[in-house]
Amino acid sequence: MVKLVVEVLDANDLMPKDGHGNASPFVEVVFEEQRQRTSTKPKDLNPCWNEKLAFNIQNPRDFPNKTIEVLVYNDNNNGQHKNFLGRVRISGMSVPLSEHEATVLRYPLDKRGPFSRVKGDIALRLYAVHGGFDEFHSFDPVKQVLHQAEPVDNHYNHNHNNHHHHHDHKGPETTSTPLQEINNTNKFEDEYYYKENHEKNIKKKKEKEVRTFYSLGTGSGGGGPPPPPAEKPVFVETRSDFHKAGAAPAATMMQMQFPGQKPEYGVVETRPPLAARMGYWGRDKTASTYDLVEQMNFLYVSVVKAKDLPVMDMTGSLDPYVEVKVGNYKGVTKHLEKNQYPVWNSTFAFSKERLQSNLIEISVKDKDFGKDDFVGKVLFDLAEVPQRVPPDSPLAPQWYKLVDKKGDKFNHGEVMLAVWMGTQADEAFSEAWHSDAHSLSQHSLANTRSKVYFSPKLYYLRAHIMLAQDLVPSDKGRQPDTFVKVQLGHQIRVTRPSPMKHVNPEWNEELMFVASEPFDEYIIISVEDRIGPGKDEVIGRIFIPVREVPQRVETSKLPDARWFALQKPSMAEEEGDKKKEAKFASRILLRLCIDSGYHVLDESTHFSSDLQPSSKHLRKPSIGLLEVGILSARNLLPMKGREGRMTDAYCVAKYGNKWVRTRTLLDTLHPRWNEQYTWEVHDPCTVITIGVFDNCHINGKDDVKDQRIGKVRIRLSTLETDRIYTHSYPLLVLSPSGLKKHGELHLAIRFTCTAWVNMVAQYSRPLLPKMHYVQPISVRHIDWLRHQAMQIVSAKLIRSEPPLRKEIVEYMLDVDYHMWSLRRSKANFHRIMSLLSGISYVARWFGGICYWKNPLTTILVHVLFLILVCYPELILPTIFLYLFVIGLWNYRLRPRIPPHMDARLSQAENTHPDELDEEFDSFPTSRPSDIIRMRYDRLKSVAGRVQTVIGDLATQGERALSILSWRDPRATAIFIIFSLIWAVFLYVTPFQVVAVLIGLYVLRHPRFRSKMPSVPVNFFKRLPARSDSLL
Repeated sequence: MVKLVVEVLDANDLMPKDGHGNASPFVEVVFEEQRQRTSTKPKDLNPCWNEKLAFNIQNPRDFPNKTIEVLVYNDNNNGQHKNFLGRVRISGMSVPLSEHEATVLRYPLDKRGPFSRVKGDIALRLYAVHGGFDEFHSFDPVKQVLHQAEPVDNHYNHNHNNHHHHHDHKGPETTSTPLQEINNTNKFEDEYYYKENHEKNIKKKKEKEVRTFYSLGTGSGGGGPPPPPAEKPVFVETRSDFHKAGAAPAATMMQMQFPGQKPEYGVVETRPPLAARMGYWGRDKTASTYDLVEQMNFLYVSVVKAKDLPVMDMTGSLDPYVEVKVGNYKGVTKHLEKNQYPVWNSTFAFSKERLQSNLIEISVKDKDFGKDDFVGKVLFDLAEVPQRVPPDSPLAPQWYKLVDKKGDKFNHGEVMLAVWMGTQADEAFSEAWHSDAHSLSQHSLANTRSKVYFSPKLYYLRAHIMLAQDLVPSDKGRQPDTFVKVQLGHQIRVTRPSPMKHVNPEWNEELMFVASEPFDEYIIISVEDRIGPGKDEVIGRIFIPVREVPQRVETSKLPDARWFALQKPSMAEEEGDKKKEAKFASRILLRLCIDSGYHVLDESTHFSSDLQPSSKHLRKPSIGLLEVGILSARNLLPMKGREGRMTDAYCVAKYGNKWVRTRTLLDTLHPRWNEQYTWEVHDPCTVITIGVFDNCHINGKDDVKDQRIGKVRIRLSTLETDRIYTHSYPLLVLSPSGLKKHGELHLAIRFTCTAWVNMVAQYSRPLLPKMHYVQPISVRHIDWLRHQAMQIVSAKLIRSEPPLRKEIVEYMLDVDYHMWSLRRSKANFHRIMSLLSGISYVARWFGGICYWKNPLTTILVHVLFLILVCYPELILPTIFLYLFVIGLWNYRLRPRIPPHMDARLSQAENTHPDELDEEFDSFPTSRPSDIIRMRYDRLKSVAGRVQTVIGDLATQGERALSILSWRDPRATAIFIIFSLIWAVFLYVTPFQVVAVLIGLYVLRHPRFRSKMPSVPVNFFKRLPARSDSLL
């Protein structure tokens, strides 16, 4: 008996059907009036069935003409009611006749009718077998691997001293990773299904969690013998759900956990199959440019133009467009009205792993009100498409004759096309129409493309307002109360009123602004008279182009001050030749300059990505390269669940003045970007920021904001040079409702140093340019200027296409970092306490020495102390040698992962909801008065504690100053007499003897100690302070 075996593996991105953004899917397979179904997976839009269904084939000779229908339904009421989620029809001709030839294929789900809402795909494996099916039915690859891994875990828990015995029956082959055991056992060509199901089954069956103590496999899958167990073994799990590769080695992960931190907030180390790790150098051209990402293959179709197209309408006109169809995916160019020689210049990219057809059909059609007319088509066989690998030159397009529906050639009508197979390294990748965005319009498509942006070059503009002469106020009977208002773009600064209330006032005040190239703005300076409260009158005004302001490099001499003629507001708007007719005018003395020696801060200095001065002449050469591969994201939350969609995710990375934006992957919770970017590094003590966002503008809406999914900050100085870091970072977002994990971001990072001497020298140089220290800017002005710089950067980037919107720039630059937050204050307090804990530990250790808690250690300290007293020249060498040994000892405990957003350090896990509501409140506040009163009372209590601590510190300092001030005559007399006695004693006694006596007294045995405070402490606490003089 011949049987048909249908393996239903899993499905991705199914349509939500239960009204809550979810579905409970099951699969029903129909073949020759035989109907079987799988189990129901409740509330899972990415279900994993892993089930086999068997059907009898009545007539094997007629099997190629049969159709297998696979239907996916949503179980609405325990099987009583079901909603259609999609279907797949497979011809028997495409089913292999042996299990060995069968492969896993992913089929996009088709609609049942024109009004069906269907999306997603399903993974199936079909084959025909001869004989009984029982021998195949009991095989479950995931259960087999879990069964094989259980003895490893149990054996370690019961007899970890002999943990290597469970390898004896397999020999040296057991050093491979568990994922390779899966592939070797099942012999499937497509590993993706097993990798996905292995990860999902691990999550669903925690009682059978795989815990393997293998050494990490190398690129070839080999490895050394298992290491001996440590006191706290590191659990290494397989983690390959971040990639989908053919026969590449399995990825592994290492869970990094810290005390008190939830495991889901930790960083996971992964091992994706990257070319940089697998030895592809010199063999694959893409490895030299895209070696930090997994290679993704695409079918590219470039539609350039057409000529001599036939007229299809009765009116003699033709509105042509091109439709490119590959399987169930279809891309369309824009139509051009009344044009027989159209030019489109459009490129289409189809993901190779989702191609379900070997035929590429390129049709030219005529746009019409009803049904579009067919003009002609060109067919390509996918097997004949050439492969193009950069840096090869682009494929030259060629002219192809159009054929009709029967395949006969026309006498006229040609289209210029280029068809090739490429990767994401192709130049056409960023501008191409992608098959996952087939439902978008041409206008919305622009918001999904990957782009590179550059921030405008910013400068500080310094305006020194000195004085004015011969002002003419409107009311000559009163002395004017004048001030100067300076405006540059949206920046407005005002001087203090002049202390000299007459027509020749002086201010002598400096104001600073942020200017950006190309300096196309005007500085508007107006002298105003304050007539009354809220009523000001403009006396004179002047417009100065920014491009005419001289630049100052570093600490060179300031430009000379200049007199500028003030014009009345009415005259300032007249023509220049009319201005010259005025024989007398008020004037103002100004010194204007553009300081290009500063670095304009648009980020906080704690995690700034650029510290270079504005002037290109002062910038140092780069010291290295930073390469970042944005691989994928996993387990994202559905941000558009209310709309019946998932998440349209894209990434933004910012380092220096270069911003990058990946393409938007539509309607998926597991996007795979695999895009690589490079930055020049000028200072290793900088930070790169990578954020993930949900695109809310793909439907043409302009009044919405892109939603935050999370971000990651990585300091370059914490990275080892030339090492590839591949980790999965948690995407944490703090909202008024609390801390949420929105998913995981998978990155590959490599920092390469090109100038070792310059990089080492950077650690001896100041962090900021020289001007910040020679002529420092006050903290109050720095905060205001940082806000203005952020506004300018946001205004420039929002005018790009696609735009980087204001909410993106503000989130990446942490514009609200300096706002008041009780949670952040607690975090900073705990940071200080953790620093003081080290000093406390040393004090406790020294106290234990003094109290002889460990007599042997105390005796050794006595010996060391006597040696250092006898040979004082050994003190400093001993200290530095001790520091060297400590550093060398800590090398084995060095951090293995880059820093990440720490929820425990941020005090974000258990924050009170009212504290979060206060943190996210607007400025000024918009909360009701009773809440404001409660928060004010809480702030008073916190400030009271701070006030008490500051008062205690002031008291101790005043007591120290009062020792010789004769505020307490008896205390001062006692101290100076005691000082005289000690001076005589130290003069006649050798220093070594004094040091030995003091040391032995401090280290004396507890039998000679008293529990009462010492005499010096009692004397100090009795000294007077000024706290009793406070009201």
